[in-house]
Amino acid sequence: QVQLVESGGGLVQAGGSLRLSCAASGRYAMGWFRQAPGKEREFVAAITWSAGTTFYEDSVKGRFTIFRDNAKNTAYLHMNNLKPEDTAVYYCARHSYGTVWTRHTEYDYWGQGTQVTVSS
Repeated sequence: QVQLVESGGGLVQAGGSLRLSCAASGRYAMGWFRQAPGKEREFVAAITWSAGTTFYEDSVKGRFTIFRDNAKNTAYLHMNNLKPEDTAVYYCARHSYGTVWTRHTEYDYWGQGTQVTVSS
């Protein structure tokens, strides 16, 4: 049974920072998505298993950093300069196939989600 366990969400003021963690075993690329109330789930960032390549959604480029520690089987999403529009439930997911990293159908296992709330 594959399990992805997320942690690190919370409430932060605009301009603040948070770091999300996702514990997952196996040699897979990983991604982060988010879903705000009333909106569709959207891609945030992804990273290959070797960490040689990363991908970001345009609105988070320069503010968010995805990285991983394979010795700890953990992927991270470090978020700086948070904005109220970043408020959402954040999910990590295991990338199973394909090359369109933004497409959620290319991910087969998902974490339970962690709430990130940014106050203005």
